[in-house]
Amino acid sequence: MHLIVCIKQTPKTEQVKIDPATGCLIRTDEGMMNPFDEHALEAAVTLKEQLGGRVSAVTMGPPQAEQVLRDAVARGADAVYHLCGAEFAGSDTWGTAYALSKAVEKISAGVPVLVLCGQQTTDSDTGHVGPQVAAWLNWPQAAFVKKIIRADEKTLSIERAAQGGSEIIKLPLPCVIAVGKEAAVPRVSSVKGRLAAKTAPVTRWTADDIGADKNNLGAANSPTRVLRSFTPQTQTAGAVLTGNTQEKAARLAAVLKANPYVKGGRS
Repeated sequence: MHLIVCIKQTPKTEQVKIDPATGCLIRTDEGMMNPFDEHALEAAVTLKEQLGGRVSAVTMGPPQAEQVLRDAVARGADAVYHLCGAEFAGSDTWGTAYALSKAVEKISAGVPVLVLCGQQTTDSDTGHVGPQVAAWLNWPQAAFVKKIIRADEKTLSIERAAQGGSEIIKLPLPCVIAVGKEAAVPRVSSVKGRLAAKTAPVTRWTADDIGADKNNLGAANSPTRVLRSFTPQTQTAGAVLTGNTQEKAARLAAVLKANPYVKGGRS
């Protein structure tokens, strides 16, 4: 089985910065693999160990994103691919998913595959990319995957979160799944894996290499527009009522009576 994992380099949580002019993240050399993608990669490597086959990891990002691809090799990926070029810069989830789908088509070379994505990313938190990759490929998909129950060369059975519980779905291959943190516990990379990662070849592709239409890429061609980015203002709320029980009750009643929502019958 060929398993393709879409991964992303995200800023370390304490280093998230946004360009106020463009609304885009300011990306530096300090980054890490998106935590949800770690679970997707582990699920893929586990399936490879159970069923055989190979794991490929692909990312789209600036030159420093190569770091997460080498991390993927250290964790068990067999081959890694880097979509890197000015034409990709500023793409929203629609353009990102398009580029990844074109890469998947080239990597799979027509062979049925399973594509795994993290449920969401810690920088944009949209959860769009997995389902959008499936839409571009016109393949079946499932999001919020909690568990991979069974897989073979033709079908995949999974458990996914649903409103009020979960559901079991059987998908034909090829398909795309977006997995949550319950799906697999990421392993610690071995010394052997880290050594292999240092010298592993990284295949770099431009839009032309994957046959992508540049009209679907970049900030100028993205349908999403970031109008404003800001840090929400935190507000303290609540008050401490002092006095004996009767005094506290009287003060609480006074506060409630002064509340317009209570007066309007919307309490």
